[in-house]
Amino acid sequence: MNPDSLIERLHQLLKRIQTYPWWVVLIEFVVIWALVYIILRFLHGTRGARAIKGVALVLIIGTLLIKVLGSGTSFERLNFLYSNLLGYISLALVIVFQPELRRAMVRLGEARLFRGSNLRRARVIEELLGTVAYLSKNKIGALIAIERHVGLGGIIETGTRVNAEVSKELLNTIFWPGSALHDMGVVVQGDRITAAGVQFPLAEGEQFSSELGSRHRAAIGLSQETDSLIIVVSEETGAISLAERGQLTRGLTLSGLRTLLVRGLGEIKLSDTAANNLSSGTNQAA
Repeated sequence: MNPDSLIERLHQLLKRIQTYPWWVVLIEFVVIWALVYIILRFLHGTRGARAIKGVALVLIIGTLLIKVLGSGTSFERLNFLYSNLLGYISLALVIVFQPELRRAMVRLGEARLFRGSNLRRARVIEELLGTVAYLSKNKIGALIAIERHVGLGGIIETGTRVNAEVSKELLNTIFWPGSALHDMGVVVQGDRITAAGVQFPLAEGEQFSSELGSRHRAAIGLSQETDSLIIVVSEETGAISLAERGQLTRGLTLSGLRTLLVRGLGEIKLSDTAANNLSSGTNQAA
């Protein structure tokens, strides 16, 4: 195909677009943009997200080129091969990236905000700080994931349902050495402990320090795939860490952990009574 012919076809395409009402074109672009944004939002944070985006970009560019260059009698064989291979490529992508796509689709029905009043959120933070203080002092390992916008229903399936109100006494019992559920993670949704003994996905890659144990890698791994806040207490040192969006903040004090939890779960203005309860509860646990 010569350049003049290509320019002529592009010109015809632009003239065809101009025949449509402007508001129809605008609505179509908005709908397409919204669909693309939602898909990218669902795929964000999954391990195969970048690969899927790259393949999708190649398919989009390939489709546009075929439609422009392959119309008419030119490149008929190329157009035929592309039309038949496109379906197989799409099927292959679904099979290869099935775990990532499944986690992304789970977000459709489970995306939620941390619901409840400021006082309820403050109580959850109080109970979490109380158990972290106790576990850290006694060097008892712990792994606690706090759900935010992205639902954790997919990984909850690997654990044991608890469905109980968040309390430091229950958390201390779960993580006590020798208990049936102490060696895995706990999932907190809202003000409820939904499940215990949950297997979190381990982070992989040479960029992670070799000194990180399985709990820390599990915390990073889950934070890479969701927007959860994951608290880690080291069994060897009692050190406190928090994982968020693939980043691990280590060596936290109780005060530092509280600051990160308040920021991550929404600004909380405690009443004097709630603040005193939080302080006394943490001190008693320590």
